[in-house]
Amino acid sequence: MRTFLLLLLAAAAPLNMFADSLPAKPNFIFILADDMGYGDIGPFGSAKNRTPNLDRMAREGMKLTSFYGAPLCTPSRAQVLTGCYAKRVSLPDVLFPRSPIGISSDEATIGSLLKSLGYATIAIGKWHVGDAPPFLPTHHGFDHYLGLPYSNDMGGEVPGKNTDKWSKHTPPLPLVRDGEVIEALRPKDQDKLTALYTDEAVKFIRENKNRPFFLYLPHTAVHVPLHPGHKFRGKSANGLYGDWVEEIDWCVGRVMSTVHELGLDDRTLIVFSSDNGPWLAKGTNAGNAGPLRGGKGGTFEGGEREPTLAWWPGHVPAGQVCDAVAANIDLLPTFVHLAGGAVPPERKIDGRDISPLLLGLTTESPHEAFFYIASKSIQAVRSGPWKLAIATQYEGIGPYTDIAPNLNKPFTPRLYNLDKDIGERSDAAAENPEVVRRLESYLREMDGDLGVGKVDGPGVRPPGRVAHPTGLWLRGQQPPEPTAYQPADELHVGDVIESEEAPQIAGKSLRIVCEVKPESDNAVIVAQGGSKVGYALYLADGLPAFSVRENGKLFTVKAAERPGRDFKLDAQLLSNGSMTLAVDGKISATGAAPGLVSGQPKESMCVGFDDGAAVAKYKQKAKEPFQGKLTGLSVMVGPPYQ
Repeated sequence: MRTFLLLLLAAAAPLNMFADSLPAKPNFIFILADDMGYGDIGPFGSAKNRTPNLDRMAREGMKLTSFYGAPLCTPSRAQVLTGCYAKRVSLPDVLFPRSPIGISSDEATIGSLLKSLGYATIAIGKWHVGDAPPFLPTHHGFDHYLGLPYSNDMGGEVPGKNTDKWSKHTPPLPLVRDGEVIEALRPKDQDKLTALYTDEAVKFIRENKNRPFFLYLPHTAVHVPLHPGHKFRGKSANGLYGDWVEEIDWCVGRVMSTVHELGLDDRTLIVFSSDNGPWLAKGTNAGNAGPLRGGKGGTFEGGEREPTLAWWPGHVPAGQVCDAVAANIDLLPTFVHLAGGAVPPERKIDGRDISPLLLGLTTESPHEAFFYIASKSIQAVRSGPWKLAIATQYEGIGPYTDIAPNLNKPFTPRLYNLDKDIGERSDAAAENPEVVRRLESYLREMDGDLGVGKVDGPGVRPPGRVAHPTGLWLRGQQPPEPTAYQPADELHVGDVIESEEAPQIAGKSLRIVCEVKPESDNAVIVAQGGSKVGYALYLADGLPAFSVRENGKLFTVKAAERPGRDFKLDAQLLSNGSMTLAVDGKISATGAAPGLVSGQPKESMCVGFDDGAAVAKYKQKAKEPFQGKLTGLSVMVGPPYQ
């Protein structure tokens, strides 16, 4: 950072003169592919996929070879929108349909900041930072939206000819315009998405040619299931995956041609990138990370380093290659700066203005250190060519919560020189102890901000939250609201509710809320079920925990840190199996079960103890009564199709 600032100050006069030649309020177009690998397009070495328009973009613009996203879909999109590491805004994991959390209305997004500067704004494509209405684009700075609120593999099936029932427990895959579902997509309907998005993008550009605009175009492609349009299906040399890559290239070409046709080249910056690396576990349906190690889900370079291009004729130098570290967190401050605005100082962001890089005025990164984060685990840091890893890294999606680093315990660092070893095969830690110490100091500093491991640091802000997520449905097919289980009398420690009168949880979403002031570190709060099916909310060594038992197997999430003397708990099991545990309104743990509890437990519901074959693995005897204060206990269940 110091080097960058010194160079910037030294070049202040020419920089200011150059800035005078920039158009006021230029247009911005950000095109984002989904799960595309570093080696999937021509400018980054692909010999299989034909990408003539992206090749042209590289010839006429800049190739950024050390540009980073995040390992997974939701975190990467959260970073684009907020300019923050996803952990800072409490969106470090993939969200599923009917998510109770999403992007917070307290965050200033790239859309809202540009809109405040007079820009027309639109988001077209995959959103994936929450599907409840308060989380959708039109509530976060975008005038309009067309697309899917999450990944294309997350929708329930549309009813068949002979039934009006949904064959899965999730809502159908909803195509949303602004805030309303306009179509429930069948699998074959996905074939039209890329062309639909492209037509909408071209229409938006034409309608706003006389005013500044921001077009955010995050494609559904090339996430599985693969659905290239019929004009592209079977046309590439790389199967369905290559077909869809080539259709994205066609989209880029149409956008560039429209900009050129309208004479907007001089005042339109186009950036192309991907959210994360290729989903290698999908085999021939996955992309290629080129020379990089690993793919989607991991913090090796293949999981986060993205094929990225910037095009702005007359301003971004043609044919240049920039290897300075930059990231999607930088787009927000860069676009806002070029638009003549400033990022509000009230809420810290992690992104930096990279316009000097894009304009060819420097080759120095504004990042003294860049952090690689999987879920809440900060696993590695890069500074210049050096990358230090301090936790087990996976080449794909791994159990991050089990291997989150702890800087207070001994660990074995691994050091890579990415200039010499882009494939991260040779550990150079032993030969470079001073580099290890320097990079470790960045991690320790960040530990005091975001927290390196499971425990959130003081710099982490809460996500947005809704009380009763129901998902997005076609009008006329809205599911009923979840109903709360309210017995005749308030529930007290010691109460036993027989199976027939207890909440009917089989095949239903589940939510448990309560307030507790425990006198013991180990206690059962509520349990329903036994060793085959059921759930339990309890304390283990002072940490709140939520367990679901399904078909004899136990699935547990546990809070990352001890709460205060009295606190509120909110545990949820959603239809896709996602489990969340919130303490005092803030998500403290997430996990996954196979799905909903499949059968109604034969055992009773017990408040403050567990009288049957224990649902969970408690730290005390299951029948030992809860000591302390337990109030406001409520168990809410949703309909079976939620």
